[in-house]
Amino acid sequence: MATTQATSVNHLPIDELDRAIVNLTARIYASSYDLLVLIRRFDERGGWLKWGFSNCAEWLHWRCDLSMSAAREKVRVALALKQLPEIARAFALGDLSYSKVRALSRVANRDNEDGLLSFALKTTASRVEERCREMRCGTVASLDEATRAHASRSLRIRRDAHRGMMTFTVELPIETGELIDRALDRAREENAEPGIEIGEESWSAQQADALVTMASRYLSGQIESQSGTSDNYQVTVHVDHSALTEGRGRAGLPIESVKRLGCDGETVVIVEDQQGEPLSVGRKTRIVPRAIKRALWARDKGCTFPGCDRKRFVDAHHIRHWSAGGETSLANLKLLCTRHHRLVHEGGFRIEKDYQDRWFFKRPDGHAVPQCGYHPEDMIDDDVNENDSTNPSAEGLLNTLQQPQRLPLPVAITLRSSP
Repeated sequence: MATTQATSVNHLPIDELDRAIVNLTARIYASSYDLLVLIRRFDERGGWLKWGFSNCAEWLHWRCDLSMSAAREKVRVALALKQLPEIARAFALGDLSYSKVRALSRVANRDNEDGLLSFALKTTASRVEERCREMRCGTVASLDEATRAHASRSLRIRRDAHRGMMTFTVELPIETGELIDRALDRAREENAEPGIEIGEESWSAQQADALVTMASRYLSGQIESQSGTSDNYQVTVHVDHSALTEGRGRAGLPIESVKRLGCDGETVVIVEDQQGEPLSVGRKTRIVPRAIKRALWARDKGCTFPGCDRKRFVDAHHIRHWSAGGETSLANLKLLCTRHHRLVHEGGFRIEKDYQDRWFFKRPDGHAVPQCGYHPEDMIDDDVNENDSTNPSAEGLLNTLQQPQRLPLPVAITLRSSP
């Protein structure tokens, strides 16, 4: 029987095979919807309690042989579809893939469901996932994502004496990683010499040589004049104007990260339509003019965070961000090193005025940062439980404030606004 079916399939015309595959895929999508409905009902009735599990995902992992991450996603999507009737209907008909539904369920609600469904039905799953990721980054809730990415940065070195090699593994937030990528490109292009020997080297070997060049220049203290324009090493970030001003819209990075990068960066305003097609492109403008920056340095002389005396890798920070109507003036600007600039945007620190109309820094817990900064003896708190992981210790806060600064990132922020 199986041999007969295989033989008949082998003799089918290509168009019929194409149609058969598409039809079977649609039935698989519809069956996936039926599966999620069953999972939701099983979860709502607490069926997993019968087997002694603490949640439905654990039962699904054990009973249906799914990975824990896949099981959690199945349960999450199943519960989300209960409030997304139009997306659920398209999924049940086989018009939407599980990949699209999984992405849509993270950002869809009653207000935007119709628009997202219309977009998803006429594009690919990868574009749907990218659109949904931008929508998550365009909200204030993306602050947690930015904080997790920064906290997870790492660099590991492994020495293999037997092979005579070393392996570097680096994990960085996207905006910082793009800086390294641009620096490698520039180092590789500047050192490339036309010749037959270059053609024999792999791309990865050229990237390794560029990294060695960057390290050698840093250790030798070489300071070379920049050649070409800054566009050669700028990173472009797309963001909706409404995401900057109202906290809703799309952004290529978490919105607070975009605001930090845009405080003292270069902006290219590109007006795009709903499909992302550019309608007009404005000229490149510098957010903080040279004259104001010189006056700012004369006044602040370095990072103004209490107790910080860093004078390198310092940015001009808009106290009231320019996207919210803040002026690029001395009264609305402060110098912050890259470490404290990140804390003010993504770390929950704020800059406010006291009753005497003087600026002061406020911690995420609402306490003011002392004007003289922190000292080790000031960080003792008898009320802090050292074993409580949810309450950061004094030593942890001090380490947070004193960690080494990061390199500044030249960036061009591409604002998307309605035509």
